[in-house]
Amino acid sequence: MSEISAAKPGYPNAGSETSGALISSGFGSNPWVQLVFGVVCMAMVANLQYGWTIFVNPIDARYHWGKAAIQVAFTLFILLETWLVPFEAYLADRFGPRPLVMVGAFLIALCWIIYSRAATLGVLYVGAAVGGIGTGLVYGTCIGNAVKWFEKRRGLAAGLTAAGFGAGAALTIVPLTRSLSASGYQATFFKFALIQGGVVLVAALALKKPPKGAAVRQLNPRLLQTQVDSRPMQTLRSGLFWVMYAAFVLVAASGLMVTAQLAPIATGFKIDKVPVALLGFTIPALTFALSLNNLMNGIGRPVFGWLSDLIGRESTLFLTFLAEGFAVLALAKYGSNPVSFVIVAALTFLVWGDIYSIFPALTSDHFGREYATTNYALLYTAKGCAALFVPLGSVIALRTGSWFTTLLVAAIADIAAAFLMIGIVRPMRLREVRRREATALSPAD
Repeated sequence: MSEISAAKPGYPNAGSETSGALISSGFGSNPWVQLVFGVVCMAMVANLQYGWTIFVNPIDARYHWGKAAIQVAFTLFILLETWLVPFEAYLADRFGPRPLVMVGAFLIALCWIIYSRAATLGVLYVGAAVGGIGTGLVYGTCIGNAVKWFEKRRGLAAGLTAAGFGAGAALTIVPLTRSLSASGYQATFFKFALIQGGVVLVAALALKKPPKGAAVRQLNPRLLQTQVDSRPMQTLRSGLFWVMYAAFVLVAASGLMVTAQLAPIATGFKIDKVPVALLGFTIPALTFALSLNNLMNGIGRPVFGWLSDLIGRESTLFLTFLAEGFAVLALAKYGSNPVSFVIVAALTFLVWGDIYSIFPALTSDHFGREYATTNYALLYTAKGCAALFVPLGSVIALRTGSWFTTLLVAAIADIAAAFLMIGIVRPMRLREVRRREATALSPAD
C-alpha cells in the first residue's frame, strides 16, 4: 500500500514531492507529447458519436425504417463503447496503449464502411457494434494514459484529452455536412472512414505508457485526494462508487438524448434549415448548432477540468449539472426560435462534457493512481446504461407530439445529479477517505 500523508487526513502533503508530471527522457517520453497524440486520436473518433445525428434523417429517408429503430444503432454503439472498456483497460494496462489504439483505428474505419453499405437494420446494428468497440478502445486507452502521465493536473489533462472527443467533431462537421449534401450519406461514410481511421493509426504509433519508476507523486493540496490505491474489486464494493455511477447515468442520459436527437428536435421545431446570422457567419440553424455545440463541448472539458483542480470536483460538477438542467429547460421553451436554438444548445453542450474530464480525475483522486484506468473504466460503463434511455426520447416525443416532455425529463435528471454530487458524494468521500487512511496509519497487530 502507498505511503499516506499524515499532515491532514484526506489531504496531501504538498511539499513531499518534487514533480507533478513524469520525468521525460526523449521526445516520446514527454507527457505533453503523449497528451497531444492522445487528443488527436480522440478528435478522429468524435464523429462516430457526435456526427451520428446528421445521418439519421437521410438513412430514414432512404429506407423508411423509422427514427426510433435507427437510433437503436446509436444505443448499441454506446453500450459496446462503454461496457467493454474495463476489459480494454486491463489490456491497455498490460500491453500499453499503442496496440490497443491501432486495433481501434481499424475498427472505427470498418464501422463507417459497414454503415455505407448497410441495406438492412441488422447490418446497421453490426456496424454500430464494431464502431462501439473501436471507439471504446481509443477513448478508454487515451483517457487512462493521460491521468497516468500527469499527477497534479489530472483534471486539466483528462479535460484536454476529452476535449478532443468534443471539439474534434467541430473541425469536421462542416465538411461532413457538405459531403452529405453533395455526395449522399453512403459516400460520406466511406470517405471519412478512411480519413479518420488512417489518422488514428498513425497517431497511435507515438503512444506509450509511463515507464515504471519514472514518476513521483505530487498531489493537489486544494483537493481531497488519497494515496491509497484501491483495486477494482475494492472500488466496486464502495458505496460511493455507486452514487457516482448514478449521477453519471443521469447526466450522460440527458446529454446523449440531446446529442442523438438534436437533428430530429430541430426538424420538429421546423428551424433546421432556417439561416442564422451569428458571429459573422450565416449558416442553417442545425449546421450552426452542431458546429458550435462540438466546439463548446470541447472547450468546456479542459476549462471545467482545470476549474475542478482549483475549487474541487464535486463543487464544479454541482454548478455545471445545475447549469445544464436550466439550459435544457430553456431549449424546451425557446428552441423554436432559430437563434435561441443555436445559443441555448451551445450552452447545454458547454457544461455537459465535463463529466468526461472531471469523473476520471475524481476516480483517480478517490481510488488512487495505480488502477486508475480500470477503475475509471468501471465508472465509464455508466454511459452505456445511459444510452438505454436514448430511444425513449423518440418514443416520448412520438406519443406526446412534441419534444417538450423529453427535454423536461432530461433537465430533471441533470438537476437531480447536481444535488447528488454536493449533498451525498462530497460527505461520503470525506468520511471514506479518512476511514481508509486511518486504517492504513494504524499500527499492524
